[in-house]
Amino acid sequence: MKGFVIGILVTAVAFAILAYILPQVEYKGDAVALIVLAAVFGVVNGLIKPVVKLLSFPVNVMSMGLFGLVINGLLLLLAVGAANALFDVPVTVGGFPADGVTLDSIGAAIIAAIVLGLITTVIGLFVHD
Repeated sequence: MKGFVIGILVTAVAFAILAYILPQVEYKGDAVALIVLAAVFGVVNGLIKPVVKLLSFPVNVMSMGLFGLVINGLLLLLAVGAANALFDVPVTVGGFPADGVTLDSIGAAIIAAIVLGLITTVIGLFVHD
């Protein structure tokens, strides 16, 4: 349980840093909404990502792993859309969900997923669960 809470807090801090660094990611809420966003992101990564990774394995092998970046970006968009629709978390990635899914939002989500992974890794070096 302790590791789960620390993971949610680390992801929330990573989302705050991500919104500060990338202009495509906009967040205009409080800390509670940020923790809700991190929890929704954790649920999406825990439940949906393994199934999607398994189903996309052949395409991922043919693209030498690059399709995994697209999957991570799309799952980030899914988490942002779910958090926005279910909990009214004020976050947008490349204009999504307000402008719908566009190539700009997908590209911004792929870049945001890469940067989010790097930020989470760096924070994880200092914070151990």
